[in-house]
Amino acid sequence: MVRALARVNLAAIERNTQRLRQECSGGTRLCAVVKADGYGHGAAAAGRAALDGGATMLAVASAGEADQLRQAGIDAPLMVLGALSAAELPVALSAGAQLIAWDERFVDDLIAAADGPVAVHVKLDSGMGRFGTRSLRDALSIAERVAGTAATDAGLRLAGATTHFATADEDPEFLATQLAAFDPFAQALRERGDVIAHAANSAATLREPASHYDMVRCGIAVYGCDPFNVDPAQQGLEPALELSSYVAAVKLARTGESAGYGRRFIADRDTWIATIPIGYADGLNRALTNNCDVLIGGHRYPLAGTVSMDNITVELGPEPAVAVGDAAILIGRSGGERQTAEDVSRRLGTIAYEVICGISGRVTRAYHRDGEAVAR
Repeated sequence: MVRALARVNLAAIERNTQRLRQECSGGTRLCAVVKADGYGHGAAAAGRAALDGGATMLAVASAGEADQLRQAGIDAPLMVLGALSAAELPVALSAGAQLIAWDERFVDDLIAAADGPVAVHVKLDSGMGRFGTRSLRDALSIAERVAGTAATDAGLRLAGATTHFATADEDPEFLATQLAAFDPFAQALRERGDVIAHAANSAATLREPASHYDMVRCGIAVYGCDPFNVDPAQQGLEPALELSSYVAAVKLARTGESAGYGRRFIADRDTWIATIPIGYADGLNRALTNNCDVLIGGHRYPLAGTVSMDNITVELGPEPAVAVGDAAILIGRSGGERQTAEDVSRRLGTIAYEVICGISGRVTRAYHRDGEAVAR
C-alpha cells in the first residue's frame, strides 16, 4: 500500500493528443509541452505518450529539462521555450534543442557558443509583456541577424516565428489583438520558405482556428485538464492523473473533541474521523484546510481540520461505511463521484495547472494504459 500515489494513464495522454490534433486543419503540427516534469505527470513518460498520439515535437522550459529528456532516451525534436543564460547554453546545445531568441544579446551569446547548426525561433511580444520586443521592425531585425549567420561556424538557422498568448483562456478580444500584432511578423518570416509560425497554447487551439498557423503548442490539455478551468469533459478531454492515498486510521471523536493542528475542526456531534497519510509536503495545499472533499468508497467526505505536512483528517459521520485500508481519492473517481483538478483549484482560487504541478516528488508515480500497468 502506497501512502501517496499519482497514477498516470498514458493512454489518456495519447488520446488527448489525438483529440487536439483533430482541432488542427491541414498540415498544422502539434508540439506537446512537457515542462515542469510533464506538469507533474513525468516528462519522459508523458512525452512518449504524446508522441504516440501524434505530437511531432516536445517543448520544455529549461536546458536541464531538455537534457533530462535526452538522458531518458527521447530523440524527438525538442524546443526550449524559456530564458537561457550563456552558462546554460552548452547544455541546451548538447541536447540538440531548438531555441527561442528575442533580443540581439541572446543571438550574440548563441553565436559565441554554437559550433554547429542550431534551429532558432524568434519571438515577438504581441501582448504577454514578458520576453520579446513589441516592435515588428526590431523582431524582423533579430530574424535577419539569425538568418545571416547561416554561412558562419555558428550556423544558426532561422526556423520559426513565435509569440505567446496572455488571455486565450479568458479574453477572446485580447487574443484577437495579439493575433493581429503577430500575423504580419509570422507572414513575413514564412515567406522565407523553411520557417514555421507557432503561437497557440491549449486554450487558443480549442478556441481560435486562426491561431493555429503551422504548429500549436499544447500543454495542459494534453494531460486532460480544461484550459478554461471548468470541466475537461466539456472539451472532450480525459484527465490522465489520479491522486490517491488510503485510510490509515478510523477513530471516534466525541462532541467537543478536535482533530489536527490548531483545533480547526471541533466535532459538534459524536462523529468518526479518518486519518489519511497525505499532506502539504505531497502537494496538498494547506489552504484546503476544512475546504475540500475526499472520495472514499464512492462517497464524498469533507476534509476536517488542518492540512498538515504528512496527514489530513476527514469526517465520516456518525455511522461510517469506511475501513482502514480503503482507497482515498483526492483527484479522480470513486464509484459515481468525481473530483477533478479543476474542482480542487477553484477551492483554492487558482487554476488546475498549479494543482497538478504542485504534486511533489515524494508522491509515487505509477503508469498504466487504461488499467494495465506499464513501466515508466
